[in-house]
Amino acid sequence: MKPATLFLMLLLTLAVRAQQPEVTIEGSFARTPPVKWVIVMFQQGDVAVKDTIRVQNGAWKYKRPLPGPVLANIVYRSDSALRQFNGMGIKQYNFPLYLQPGRIEIETRDSVQGNAVKGSRAHTDYLALQAAAQRYENEFQQGRLDYMKARRANDTATQRAIETRMQALEKEQQERVYGAFVKEQPGSPLALYALQKVTEGGLDPAVHGPLFERFPKATRESPEGKAFAATLATARKTAVGQPAMNFTMNDTLDRPVALASFKGRYVLLDFWASWCGPCRQENPNVVRVYQKYKERNFTVLGVSLDRPGARDKWLGAIRADGLTWTHVSDLKFWDNAAAKQYGIQFIPQNFLLDPNGVIIAKNLNGEDLEKKLAEVLPPVPQRGN
Repeated sequence: MKPATLFLMLLLTLAVRAQQPEVTIEGSFARTPPVKWVIVMFQQGDVAVKDTIRVQNGAWKYKRPLPGPVLANIVYRSDSALRQFNGMGIKQYNFPLYLQPGRIEIETRDSVQGNAVKGSRAHTDYLALQAAAQRYENEFQQGRLDYMKARRANDTATQRAIETRMQALEKEQQERVYGAFVKEQPGSPLALYALQKVTEGGLDPAVHGPLFERFPKATRESPEGKAFAATLATARKTAVGQPAMNFTMNDTLDRPVALASFKGRYVLLDFWASWCGPCRQENPNVVRVYQKYKERNFTVLGVSLDRPGARDKWLGAIRADGLTWTHVSDLKFWDNAAAKQYGIQFIPQNFLLDPNGVIIAKNLNGEDLEKKLAEVLPPVPQRGN
C-alpha cells in the first residue's frame, strides 16, 4: 500500500472516530472520606461495560464513546469506611446515573450520598420520573407484604383481590407517570426509557407505534431505538388478527411438534416456565378451563422457557400442576426459539388461536380466559342415545 493511501485511510479513521458521540464525566470529592476507585457499569447493546477509574487528589475523569442515553450504575469504592448521611460507614456505595453524550459533572460533598449532577438532562428527567413513580412503588411494597400475609393464612380470596388491585395500580402508574411523560416530552432523552416502562405489561403496536414514531430520528436510530423498533415489528406480526407464526419444537418425549399441526382446533399457546411464580399461580386456572372446554374443540400448547439442564424441573412442574396437554421446550431459557419468534419478554404470556391459526386474543388470565372461551367456542356436541 502506498504511503499516501495509508495516510488517507488513517485520516478517515480519525475523522470517523471524531464523529462518534462520547460522554465525559468529571467528578470531584469534598469533605468526604477518601474514595479510591470509581466504577462505571452499564449495558451497551449486547456488551456489558465495566470501567474502573482511579481517584487522584479528590478528582476523577472518565471518557468513552456513547451513541445515546443509557442508565449506568456508579460505584464508589474505598479501603476504609465511607460515611453516609445516616452516620453508618460502608466500603462501597452504588447509585444510578443516566448518561448521555456530552460533558457531565458530579460533585460529591460531605457524604457519598451527596451527589450533585450537572450536564445530563437524561439524569434530571430520570430523577423526576423516579419521584413521580415513588408513590406507586410504596403501594406496591405494601401490596407485596399484604399478599404474603394472605398467602401464609391460605386466604385465596384476599390474594386474588390484591392481585387485581396491583394490576390496576401498575396500569395506572404506566399511564399517569410514564405514558404522560412520553406524550408530553417525546424529545427527551428519557422518552424511550419511559415508553419501555409503559410497554412492560404488553406492547400494542397500534397504540405504542405512533408514540415511537414521534421520537427524534437520533432516538429511533440509536442502538436501543433500533432494538425497540425490532420488538415493535414482532408485535405487529403477533397482533390480534394476524396468522400465528409456525414453529416446531420437541415435546416431553423428544418428538417434534409443529404449531401448525393444531389447525382445526382452538389453541391456547401458553408461554411459561417451572421457575416462574406467576405462571405457577395461573396454572390452576388454565387447568380448570382446559378440563371444562376440552370437549369443545379446545386445547393448550405449553411452551416452557426452562433453563438448560432443567429438564427434570420442567417435567416435575407439569406433573405437580396437573398440566395434561401437550408441552414443548428447547430448554434455552429466554433464548427459547419460539419465545424469541413471538417477542416474549415476560411470562406468563399467551395467545388464543382460532381453528384457522389466526390470533384472536392475547394475554388472557383468570376470568378473562374463561369469558373469551365461552364466547368463541362452539357448544358441546349432543351425543345420541
